[in-house]
Amino acid sequence: MVVLPLSQHVGAPCEPLIQVGDKVKAGQKVAESSAFCSAPIHSPVFGEVKAIEPHLTFTSAKVMSIVIAPFEEQQEERIVVPRDETELTPEVIREIVKEAGIVGLGGAAFPTHVKLSPPKEKPIDTVIINGCECEPYLTVDHRNLLEKPEKIIDGLKLIMKTVSAKQGYIAIEDNKPDAIETILKHCEKEVEIDVVALKTKYPQGAEKQLIKAILKREVPSGGLPFDVGALVQNVGTTIAISEAVREGKPLIERIITVSGQGIKEAKNLLVKIGTLARELIDFCGDVVGETGKIIFGGPMTGYALFTLDVPVVKGTSGIVVIPKKMTPELRDQIDLCIRCGRCVEACPSRIMPNFILDFTLAEKLDLVEKYGVLDCIECGCCGFVCPTKRPFVQLIRYAKGKILEEKKA
Repeated sequence: MVVLPLSQHVGAPCEPLIQVGDKVKAGQKVAESSAFCSAPIHSPVFGEVKAIEPHLTFTSAKVMSIVIAPFEEQQEERIVVPRDETELTPEVIREIVKEAGIVGLGGAAFPTHVKLSPPKEKPIDTVIINGCECEPYLTVDHRNLLEKPEKIIDGLKLIMKTVSAKQGYIAIEDNKPDAIETILKHCEKEVEIDVVALKTKYPQGAEKQLIKAILKREVPSGGLPFDVGALVQNVGTTIAISEAVREGKPLIERIITVSGQGIKEAKNLLVKIGTLARELIDFCGDVVGETGKIIFGGPMTGYALFTLDVPVVKGTSGIVVIPKKMTPELRDQIDLCIRCGRCVEACPSRIMPNFILDFTLAEKLDLVEKYGVLDCIECGCCGFVCPTKRPFVQLIRYAKGKILEEKKA
C-alpha cells in the first residue's frame, strides 16, 4: 500500500479528486486545493484506491489520506508539451511547477510555485541552490550533486529565468570535494553561475545562514529571503523543477537517507511518496541491537516515531535509527534550567531560547513572541548543548502553533 496524506505541505490541505474503487495511474493527479498556497498530490503508482480515511503521520496527528494498492504491472502518466525556450515564460514555468505538486524537499515543504512568485516590489537578483546537507547523518544532497549535476544546473537556470535573477550560486560544504569538482566541471561554460565551497558546520543549510555566508546580507527579523533580494532552493527541489518542465514528471518520488548506528545497512533510496517507514527499515536489513529512537528526518529537527506505519511525504529527507545507548534518558522535570547560557551561545538566530522556554511553560505567549520565537529555525542546537536536556524544539513548536492560532482567530 501507499498512503498519501492530503496535507503534506505548508498551506491549505488538498481535497480528493477520486473515489474509493477508482483505478489511478502513476503520475495522475488525485487531490488538489483551489487555495494559492497549496500543492496538488499525484499517485506514485498504478493501482486501485482502497480507502480515503484518516491515517497517522510522523507528527502523530491523524490526517485524511488516500490509500492505494499498487497493481503488479505499472503504468505511468506524463503530460509533456513540447516547448522551445521562448515559450517557457515565467508564468508558464510557475504553472508547470504548481501542477507538478513541487514543494521544498529540504524539509520545509513550502509550495515552490509560491516561492517563485515574490512581490513585484521586492525583486530577486540572486538565486542560491542549497547543496549543504540540512542535518547530520543525511547524505541526500551529496548523492544528488554527484548523480544529477545537469538537472541541477538546468533547474537553476529555470528558477533564475522565472524570478529574473542575474546571478546564481550553488553552495556546497567543503567536506564534499567530489561534489564540488563535479559541479565545477559542469559549470565551466556558465557565466552567471558560481560554485561556492562553504565551511562544514551546522546549521549551514538554513537559508538565512546561507544568505549571510554567501551574500553578506542579513534577513531582517520576521522577514524572508526576498527582503534582501535572494531566493534559496534545495538541490532536490531544483532537480524536481527540471524534471517537471523537461519531462512532465510530477513529484511522486524522492531520495531519502536511511541511516544511523541502529540500522543494518545505511542506504540512500529513491522512494515513492506514500511508502511506509516500516518497508524502508526492512529493505535496509532491519534494526540492529536495542533501538532507542527511530527519527523521521534528521536527529536535530526530526520527529521520533512511535510507530513505523507512517508514510514518507514530500518533505521527508531521511529516517535515522539511534541505538538505545546513544539516546539520553527522558527527564520528568522539564523546567530545570541552571542558567549556564549555552543555549544562547549556540543559537544561530541570536535569540534567547532559555527565556522563550520559561515563558512558554508559563503560557505567557505575548512574551514568547516578543523574545523572537517566530525567528527560531528549529535547528535543535539549544537542546543539543543543554546539560539538562530541556525539550526546546518541542516546546517552541508548541508555542509557535499557539501564537499562529491566536493570529488566525
